[in-house]
Amino acid sequence: MPIEKTSTPVDINKRRIINGEDADVMQLYPMKHTFAWEAYNVGNANHWLPTEISMQRDIEHWKSPTFLTPEEREAFQTVLGFFTTADSIAANNIVIAFYKHISSPECRMYMLRQAYEEAIHTHAYQYIVESLALDEGKIFNMYREVDAIYNKASFVLTFNEGIFNPEFKTGTFENDQKFLENMCVFALILEGIFFYSSFAVMFGFQRQNKMMGSAEQIQYIMRDESQHLNFGINMINTIKEEQPELWTPEFQQHIVNLVREAATLEYTYAQTVFPKGIFGMNAEGFKQYIEYIADRRLSRVGLPLQFNVTNPFPWMSEAIDLSKEKNFFETRVTEYQTGGTLDW
Repeated sequence: MPIEKTSTPVDINKRRIINGEDADVMQLYPMKHTFAWEAYNVGNANHWLPTEISMQRDIEHWKSPTFLTPEEREAFQTVLGFFTTADSIAANNIVIAFYKHISSPECRMYMLRQAYEEAIHTHAYQYIVESLALDEGKIFNMYREVDAIYNKASFVLTFNEGIFNPEFKTGTFENDQKFLENMCVFALILEGIFFYSSFAVMFGFQRQNKMMGSAEQIQYIMRDESQHLNFGINMINTIKEEQPELWTPEFQQHIVNLVREAATLEYTYAQTVFPKGIFGMNAEGFKQYIEYIADRRLSRVGLPLQFNVTNPFPWMSEAIDLSKEKNFFETRVTEYQTGGTLDW
């Protein structure tokens, strides 16, 4: 599309997440959506690469015939199988669907960083698979072969269909609401709910001093995903302010229903792939934890709590709500400077 010639500078008051001023040029100042710029700077400060983390102990653990139980081995591989699928969906959603419809330059700036982080996550899974000499065909095809993973992926992709259409454009009530629906599914459900049973399992390994290199990488990934989640929620809440007509009572109930359905899919996944429980976490515990997480996501966008349960895995809050003082990068090479600042 040709650039329209004009002598009028960008008016910050006309900037919106979608349907704002022309976004062909990345003019960051004057800046309106400061949350995006802050997220971009935090992402840069938290940069990491999987190959900086030693996998030697993990290799020894995996090769030992007795150190890991058969259930632990299967759980570890299943979690990897889900993660590879989820991050691929996330990356496609950002690059193919979201970016071209976002008109805020500062939000676009962070989304470029976010897309790169999804690439780092995919790199991490491949690094774990290669280090442990796992069956790549088994890991990377689980989304086609394991019903519980397939069901979660299919649920998310159903909502991608509209905005992945090359002819899709924002600017009408129907399309803007469709875009906001996709954003809610992407942030609140994919990144806000569907990762969390698997996170809990990986930190179960860490609490048992097993597969520590892999768990450390997943901890970095969870830190990144928490930032992605917060950014997505900020965009949802900003669209609510900029286009309040989209946030109808019917639409709100629709999002509540989707979150309830997603919570069921997630704890069904946990109960299916960890039928005997693992590391002291049983089926009922997984169910309650996912319901607790779902309520937290709803509350962040002003929607009513649905489950009103307490957190059965309080140690997960410690892992997620990490203080800045803890240094995850103590195992990294000392000359690498960027990783010294941790910010959730």
